[in-house]
Amino acid sequence: MCAHSERAWVLVNASPDILHQLQANPVLQPARAARDTALCGIVLVDGQIDHTTGLFMLRESTRALPIWCTDEAFADLTQGNPIFGVLGHYCGVERHALRADGSPFSVAGAEGIEWRALAVSSKPAPYSPHREAPQPGDNVALVLKDRASGRTLVYAPGLGAMEEHVWRAMQQADCVLVDGTFWSDEEMISLGLSKKRARDIGHLPQSGPGGMLEWLERLPAQVRRILIHINNTNPILDEDSVERAVLAAHRIEVARDGLEVEL
Repeated sequence: MCAHSERAWVLVNASPDILHQLQANPVLQPARAARDTALCGIVLVDGQIDHTTGLFMLRESTRALPIWCTDEAFADLTQGNPIFGVLGHYCGVERHALRADGSPFSVAGAEGIEWRALAVSSKPAPYSPHREAPQPGDNVALVLKDRASGRTLVYAPGLGAMEEHVWRAMQQADCVLVDGTFWSDEEMISLGLSKKRARDIGHLPQSGPGGMLEWLERLPAQVRRILIHINNTNPILDEDSVERAVLAAHRIEVARDGLEVEL
């Protein structure tokens, strides 16, 4: 996901296909110099592989990568999976500490956006020093506020359980981009792909008692609801599926490549 203020863009997480994303979006290519991008900063919600591998693809940056992450994610990326150490042999990392207590912060170059990070109940990566004893800050949700319009967005790709502070932020938002990884709790088990349930690996399934659909149905009517971080086993990817029809009936969208949300 990218957020921008005027002509500066902030990258939220760096997925493995980041080069394709940059190539597909001319606004991210200002061409001011060789190997230039319009990215003024990178904000990470955790240290998971699918959110950080793309950092390797940005290693030829002409300056150290300005990265915001929690101390817990920093430990993952310096000890468990030392991406930051590897980047030190290339462009380097300019790390900014991210507090997961909801305090506001800004990203230099994109001051039109106010950011807040909220600790969420989920699971750190398998290589995390905290894997068996999760810490607040291993995973966060982000609350973005457009300072000009006053409108807000909640971004929560990893959500293992709904907690009061996260639910309150979602109720007050104009748009929520929220964990849509699995349709059912036993999805991976039933397909023979894993022995773990969705909740075991830190993702609240959409269906079933207490699932994401029940929570999204309770949001105020004006809140736009978009599912993100969708696993390739999830039947909602089939536009003709029964599950997709259920989402449509509840006014819940499924994120797609190139989707733009304007606050």
